Amino acid sequence: MSCSELCLVSASRAAVAAWLLGASAWHLSAHAQNAEDLQRRSQDEQRRQQEREKARELNRPAPDVKLGAPAADAIRRYEQEEKPCFQISRIQLVGTGAQEFSWLASHEDGRGLLPEADPMVGRCLGVLGIQQILTRLQGALIARGYVTTRVMVEPQALQTGVLKIAVLRGCVESIVWDPQGGRRGSRWNTVPVTPGETLRLQDIEQALENYRRVPTADADIQIAPGMEPGSSVLRVRHQQGFPFRLGVTLDDSGSRSTGKLQASVTFSYDNWWTLSDMAYLAVSRAVGDREPGRRGNGGVVWHYSVPMGYWLLSSTISDGTYHQEVSGLSQTYEYSGVNRSVELKAAKVVLRDVSSKTMASVKVFRRSSNNFIDDTEVEVQRRVVAGLEWGVNHRRAGESGWSVDASLNFRHGTGALDAMRAPEERFGEGTSRMRLWSAEMSVQTPVGPRDQALKYSAQWRGQWEQRPLVPQDMFSLGSRYTVRGFDGRSTLQADRGWLLRQELSKSLSGGVQQAYLALDGGHVIQRAGRPLSGSTLVGAATGLRGQWRGVQFDMFAGMPLRKPQRFETAPYTLGFSLSAGS
Repeated sequence: MSCSELCLVSASRAAVAAWLLGASAWHLSAHAQNAEDLQRRSQDEQRRQQEREKARELNRPAPDVKLGAPAADAIRRYEQEEKPCFQISRIQLVGTGAQEFSWLASHEDGRGLLPEADPMVGRCLGVLGIQQILTRLQGALIARGYVTTRVMVEPQALQTGVLKIAVLRGCVESIVWDPQGGRRGSRWNTVPVTPGETLRLQDIEQALENYRRVPTADADIQIAPGMEPGSSVLRVRHQQGFPFRLGVTLDDSGSRSTGKLQASVTFSYDNWWTLSDMAYLAVSRAVGDREPGRRGNGGVVWHYSVPMGYWLLSSTISDGTYHQEVSGLSQTYEYSGVNRSVELKAAKVVLRDVSSKTMASVKVFRRSSNNFIDDTEVEVQRRVVAGLEWGVNHRRAGESGWSVDASLNFRHGTGALDAMRAPEERFGEGTSRMRLWSAEMSVQTPVGPRDQALKYSAQWRGQWEQRPLVPQDMFSLGSRYTVRGFDGRSTLQADRGWLLRQELSKSLSGGVQQAYLALDGGHVIQRAGRPLSGSTLVGAATGLRGQWRGVQFDMFAGMPLRKPQRFETAPYTLGFSLSAGS
């Protein structure tokens, strides 16, 4: 072979080698880009799934029963000078409830019932003064919910300066079914008081909430006198209709990449084990309005909850999937992902009075996600996160129609339940062992004259974490569930942030429909080293929600008012949601 031929062969081999290296580099680059795109799409789908589940949880029926306490006799300041009178130096409680209600004697001054305390001890009192003490003590009992406990004065010698007041403890003698009602229910887990215990109005309110939490059931409880003095019989009248319910929803909250229109079917079984328990299975999927090619998403949610007196035990299992075909230079790839989560929660009413309720809760959670290109899993994107979440919630309502609901939660990631360290931890870009604080507060109040039927509502939500988070745990803005007026095409995400949603609504058609104006805003705060193109979104919307021929609807139009310069979103957004069912 000549020298020129050798040079030609060498040049050809070099060209082939260069082409192969270039093709391999392009192939690796394409796969890296595909994997990065897959992770972003998986995070978007998981975020949308979490937002939809959050919206479903907020719309879940949760009765809040407030029974009006019986009116106490008029409580006023004691300014009379009676003759004859006796100098009272001390009040002594006697009777069956003296020890349990030892706190009651200090309420002789009308604390909490009068604008200013008006002490009676140390004064010379006659019949009217002693009667005023009884009225104040009885009012204090009623204010705390002890509606069947009584105070009385027995014949005694007052020359000693000691006023003896008998406390007759109001207790439960028995709990029975009302013969005019049904019996497809239970009492042992639903009524949080047992025979022999002191009865409070809050016990009856809690029992009614436990019964009425089932949408197809209703209940009423009457207090009847028992055989013994101070004892009461609770007569439970429970009724339930057909226990199975079927509901369907349709909205346009999805994305064009996997399906804009989202439909779901929910099958519910009320009072399954006659424990006022509730179970439902919800199946959702994309039904249309998507980009060309094979693509879509779906999900399944299973929920079960049961009350145990002042406790509520619940479990929720959700499974979400998505797939999407993307055409490459020489072949078509299928992106797909699976997101699963399991939550077990126990919540307890720890404090309850005539106008407020405080709950504490603990939750065990596990969340996993797997992403695939064709049938090959992208193992570096596998996620398994588990941990505990503690929370406290306080709800207060006023007679004029206002209400405040506030909650504080702390989520702590652990290594339990086969949890994996996040790959981002090696670079300090995220953690699966989060110590995440979150808080929410919502306010509702009527405004203006009553005949205008105007209501203002606001919801504030925020989260704080000192360490960097993985995208699934970040605070996100940009969808209809956060800042209305944005279409969800782009999002702002950061480790910390807050959101304020405000709404002014007016009832129409006798309260069946509502027209509303909304103004929402949110801000994210990123740690140093993670620069953001922008940090604030503000949007506005107007809409109409209500019911028409058995169909619940919400239609709205919105527009962004403030956004970062390169933040992609439509100049205006139209949206709807429909739901119907038994």
